[in-house]
Amino acid sequence: MPILGPRTFLAATALATMLTLTACDPAAEAPPAASAPVATPARSASSTSPAGSGKHTLTEAATAGGLTRATGASAVSDVPVDPGEMRDGMNLVVADYNRAGQTSGRRILFVGVDSVPEDPNKRREHLWRGLIDYALQNGSTGTPTTAKPYQPGPFGGSLECLSLPESANATDVICGWSDTTTAAVALFPRTTPADAARLFAAMRADLEH
Repeated sequence: MPILGPRTFLAATALATMLTLTACDPAAEAPPAASAPVATPARSASSTSPAGSGKHTLTEAATAGGLTRATGASAVSDVPVDPGEMRDGMNLVVADYNRAGQTSGRRILFVGVDSVPEDPNKRREHLWRGLIDYALQNGSTGTPTTAKPYQPGPFGGSLECLSLPESANATDVICGWSDTTTAAVALFPRTTPADAARLFAAMRADLEH
């Protein structure tokens, strides 16, 4: 074993002491971990304008957006779409409407609820899925087109429409709206999403108060 000189011995001792202290210091074992990125929720494309403030209610308007509510034996008499859980104070509106001059053929079907206790967007999604199932005769064979946002009207919130190319009626369109307290959907036979959206916004002005 080689004999170390005094200066070499002192240097070796200092190095050994520094290594020992480093090994005992947990903070020196690894560099501090980088902070994990915080996920930012994506902004919904359907929020074309702020939701209207205050509580809104729905009504079975005799006319809505220039359409006339069907009455009598030929009018819708049941609830074709599950509206979700209905609680005290909530109002369910189910009606079908004739276009100007219409005397036969399929009508525009409307289903809406007010005083929604949960997020109205979730209730709209529930209504939407039910209406798609109804329109496709309980047998979806594909994926409907992606819904697009349109102008919701003076009550704000959001209004979206999508076409149903997989339906037996390939030109059918479904629209839905939601705001602070209401959610509603409608099935528009033989139209385009843009035309259905304009008509749905006009109907909303008469159906929601």
